[in-house]
Amino acid sequence: MIRFTPRIHDVYVGKIVLGTVLLVWAVLLGLDVTNGISGQLREVGRGNFTFVHAVAFVAYTIPRRAYTLFPTAAVIGALMGLGQLAASSELTALRALGLSRRRLSLSVAVALAILTAGMVVVMETAGAWGQTQADNLKANAKYGDVARGRYASLWAREGDVFLNAANGDQVVVNDQAQLVLQDVRLYKLDAEGRLASITHAATATHATDSWILKDVLRTTFGDRAVQQEKAPQETWASKLDPAALAATLGQPRYMSAADLGRSIDYRQRNGLDARDYEEIYWGRWFYPLNVLALCLAAIPFAFGSLRSGGMGKRLFLGIMFALAFWLLQLLFGRMGAALRLDYRLAYTATPILMMVISYWLFKRRSS
Repeated sequence: MIRFTPRIHDVYVGKIVLGTVLLVWAVLLGLDVTNGISGQLREVGRGNFTFVHAVAFVAYTIPRRAYTLFPTAAVIGALMGLGQLAASSELTALRALGLSRRRLSLSVAVALAILTAGMVVVMETAGAWGQTQADNLKANAKYGDVARGRYASLWAREGDVFLNAANGDQVVVNDQAQLVLQDVRLYKLDAEGRLASITHAATATHATDSWILKDVLRTTFGDRAVQQEKAPQETWASKLDPAALAATLGQPRYMSAADLGRSIDYRQRNGLDARDYEEIYWGRWFYPLNVLALCLAAIPFAFGSLRSGGMGKRLFLGIMFALAFWLLQLLFGRMGAALRLDYRLAYTATPILMMVISYWLFKRRSS
């Protein structure tokens, strides 16, 4: 069992690494935010979407962007921080005091683990909430009369009919994209604002100028009685814009782990494909392991090879490690999807491979 009692050298190394990680993180986030605003400027003028809306949209997504960029910032910052210590011979001095490479690596890992834990909390709270607010802001500004609640529930209004859908997907049929809503309810009000009927449909698929409802159950409320009627399929003549609804359906990668779990459970209970949600869900759980494995695999380069190299070399190595890691992660993820493997196996493969590389590099530099 590994026991870790922080000492003054751990605090010093951790402070240097955290400082460079935060600096790199700020630069990457600033570039990403600037690029995000420039991308949203193309939407200005559509509906009521203005420059202020574009800035607000990107501002809401800053926590999610920070979460996405953190692994790259962590490996680049860790290499630059340790490279700084190596270039000034401080790593050599610490080694001369009897500190092993494993101990120094553990100091870095603990410092990064603190930031990683914070980012997991941020994504599950502010990140998911901010993305929802950004999507709602954009949809309401561009289309109006559309709102999306928590747990991927969608509400829209078409005249005196209010639509609620538990979820939805865009599917391709005959080379054309169609929006399919699941677990749909249509609430119709009468002229006096009272509930006149509730129509439930298993799915609602947008056609050319209407919606096709399947497995329909309609409940009509009269003055003295309630009537129900069933139909295998009906056509709902509505001009409700499918683009507006599609814009409000949150993408799985931006949802919190709790909401992803609910969506997976809902789809599995109803015989729907949940693998897209499972991929993102397990990616969230393996996020901390991925960050630490990526950084630990790069740390051996700080012992010796970075002493004679400048900042450009450290930056290049950091970018190459991050790029190689995410390419491997993408490869194993796509293989898992194609072979219908458990995503836990696919997400475990990359960290294990990186840790093996790290162990081999440590052994090689120790010989």
